[in-house]
Amino acid sequence: MSLTPKRAEELEAFARLLEIMDELREKCPWDRKQTLESLRTLTIEETYELGDAILDGDLDAVRKELGDLLLHIVFYAKIGSEKEAFDIADVARGICDKLIRRHPHIYGEISVRDEQEVKRNWERIKLKEGRRSVLEGVPRSLPAMVKAQRIQEKVAGVGFDWANATAVMEKVEEELAELKAALQAKEELAIEAEFGDFLFSLINYARFVKVNPENALERTNAKFIKRFSYIENQARKKGVSIQDLSLEEMDVYWEEAKSREG
Repeated sequence: MSLTPKRAEELEAFARLLEIMDELREKCPWDRKQTLESLRTLTIEETYELGDAILDGDLDAVRKELGDLLLHIVFYAKIGSEKEAFDIADVARGICDKLIRRHPHIYGEISVRDEQEVKRNWERIKLKEGRRSVLEGVPRSLPAMVKAQRIQEKVAGVGFDWANATAVMEKVEEELAELKAALQAKEELAIEAEFGDFLFSLINYARFVKVNPENALERTNAKFIKRFSYIENQARKKGVSIQDLSLEEMDVYWEEAKSREG
């Protein structure tokens, strides 16, 4: 197979990273000490930092955070090779084989009409690979909102889904009514359960209107932080603590912050 200059450059850069990893594992006291378990929390942190960079639209930061994650992948593979369990080639071959196996519409003779049919085929193929449940692939440690989203996407992939967005909105309204009833009855356990059902239905609705709920909420978090920081800054300019501002004054500054956003 002949390589284009660009592909040769990419392979050279990756080979350099593998060589550096070998040297660090041999010579650096910190790198020598790391295990699969010790790297786990750092990897999670790096993943969230990549997520922040993506939401910020900062492509230079995305590049840097991808580098950090790539280092972690190479690091895990290095430890795997030391344990004689797997190496980076095994990792690459494994994902290549899986991609080919799960894209029969590209590498086989199956035809698909759209993205949704690709997703349905993907879930069917995974079940044929030995998974006993469609939901087996949802990590236990995912944040609850992301987990709910993935659960809904996976069951939808095998046809367990609502007919349309209108039907889901009716479910949202039904769950909200049940939450209000629990609140009126002051039943603490029921309130928590109904609140969870209401959130789950909202996340489902987000899927139908093409909104990523995690991204949407995080953008709202960032917007709130920015506006509240403006209130704090205005309080400092007045030489007072934010606690000294009345709610009416805070509302005025909040509206100012909104207007400054254009």
